[in-house]
Amino acid sequence: MASLSELLGLARERAEKMNLPYAGALTPREAYRVLELAGGAARIVDVRTRAELDWVGRIPGAVEIEWNSYPGSVPNPDFELQLKKQVDNEALLMFICRSGARSHNAAMAAAVAGLAGCYNVLEGFEGDKDAHGRRGKIGGWRHAGLPWSQS
Repeated sequence: MASLSELLGLARERAEKMNLPYAGALTPREAYRVLELAGGAARIVDVRTRAELDWVGRIPGAVEIEWNSYPGSVPNPDFELQLKKQVDNEALLMFICRSGARSHNAAMAAAVAGLAGCYNVLEGFEGDKDAHGRRGKIGGWRHAGLPWSQS
């Protein structure tokens, strides 16, 4: 089993290879292991819409801050302010959305806002679309069997 420093090192290596402007990128299983190892020093920040949280499911203990609102996908103008109110500036923050795209943008914004320990959770909560255009069967937090609850 990998240590916290090994997992974060792997995430940093991915960030360098992918030319990411934040600390790193983790798979869902790696992110969950970081939560276990870092305890209260790490947080999952779920940036999905309230509708997604209510209809698809939630990650227990995650900080929930919409990146965009539903309907209309309107950007949340208060994202950074809400984030800074809900997390410690020194916390290791792992951003997650449906598939990893909005969380990438949220991790970038948080890093630009001065939060150093920002990571994206690759694959997101639901993962990539399968051959039938459905999510939940290829990758993602839920598919990995990690803790979540139906709303």
